[in-house]
Order: sequence, then structure tokens, then C-alpha cells
Amino acid sequence: MNEKMPLNRERSETVGLQALAWLAAQDDVFPVFLNASGASLAEMRARANDPAFLGAVLDFLMNEDAWVIAFCRAENLTFDIPMRARAGLPGGEAVHWT
Repeated sequence: MNEKMPLNRERSETVGLQALAWLAAQDDVFPVFLNASGASLAEMRARANDPAFLGAVLDFLMNEDAWVIAFCRAENLTFDIPMRARAGLPGGEAVHWT
């Protein structure tokens, strides 16, 4: 498989859920995520299976290299997986301007 290709939708959603769980376990990062997303805990739970929301979770995670590194190490993933998972979710398609 080409390492630059997006993950399939199911795998992308799984990585998004893993990222959400990782964020929720981070006492210093989770409040920042809730504030940035504007989501309450109830909304977050309700939208946990929404691919667009999971894309937003990955967008947030990828704001900080340290978060990506910590998440990938915790989940035993290569560092490119969040980016590839994001590309496999709604709104993550590569934009070609040519």
C-alpha cells in the first residue's frame, strides 16, 4: 500500500475514535479540545460516530506535533497515520488547485 494514500473510511473512523479517547484521557489537552470545539461532553458522546466530527478531532490533534507524537506512541501507530486518517474522512480530501 502506498504510504501517502488515505486510509479507508472504516480505518479512518477507528483512528478518529482512538484520537478522541486519547484526548479525553489527557487532563491538560481535553479541556482545550472542548473549548476549541465548542462541544459539551454530551454533544461529544452523541457525535463520536459522526465521521465529520472525527475529522475535526484529528484536525485538532494535528495542531501540535507533540500531541501527534504522544498519541501515535500510545496507540503504537506511525506518525503519518493521523494525517492519512484525516484524508479518509469528510473534508479531508486533498485540494488540487491546478
